[in-house]
Amino acid sequence: MDKRLYGAVLLKAKEILDFISNSETALTLKEISIGTNITKPTTLKILQTLEYCGFVRSSGIDRQYYLGTIFIKYGDKTLNSFNLTKIAMPFLNKLRDQTTEAINLGIVENNKIILLDRANSTNSIRFDLVRGGTMNMYSSAMGKAILANYSQTELEHYLDQTALKPLTPNTITSQSDMLKEIKKIQEQGYSVDNIENQDGVYCIGFPLVKNNHIFGAFSISAPVYRTDPDKIKEWINAGRVTQKAILEQF
Repeated sequence: MDKRLYGAVLLKAKEILDFISNSETALTLKEISIGTNITKPTTLKILQTLEYCGFVRSSGIDRQYYLGTIFIKYGDKTLNSFNLTKIAMPFLNKLRDQTTEAINLGIVENNKIILLDRANSTNSIRFDLVRGGTMNMYSSAMGKAILANYSQTELEHYLDQTALKPLTPNTITSQSDMLKEIKKIQEQGYSVDNIENQDGVYCIGFPLVKNNHIFGAFSISAPVYRTDPDKIKEWINAGRVTQKAILEQF
């Protein structure tokens, strides 16, 4: 690193916070000192300062340390200021140029997919959606990609609250079939809307998930007559590369 960083104690404090964050249980002073390779007296002084600031909290006779609840406020603020469109669209525009097909970016709101933005197809025939428009999660590639990242409880709640109504002859309308579909998506890492949401349209969806937080999803969509096995394979590979590139920005 070329830049000379100011405040070595801040770097040690970050190392301690990272170590506590990565632990599944509360840690003692001794465990933190050993785990970070920072002397016990220095670790104690930093922990006392962090506790004063609200960054850590301690409890018990042997003083076990946890992250402070202040990080909940910081996390909410970070997510509120997070501009998914600004981060993702440069990569999705590039994916559109690679595939020449429409690329959609969406988030979940009220058990629906909301279309945040779209890179329109460069081909003459398009299936343009309106920004702010909605799609069902169970029938769309983006929706199914996100459902595959739900906890079992969240997925069951969604299915209990949602009627799986047919939109095309291919729409999955039974809970058992949907659960099989979700398991398949979890195994392969992407979803497919095989003319399930709109007649004549085929989509491949990729979730945008990091550190167990679902930010949204994107999809490649095309009229089914412009698809073939080789193209689909190329689109899946390109989508995975794009997915990785976007997540690296988070």
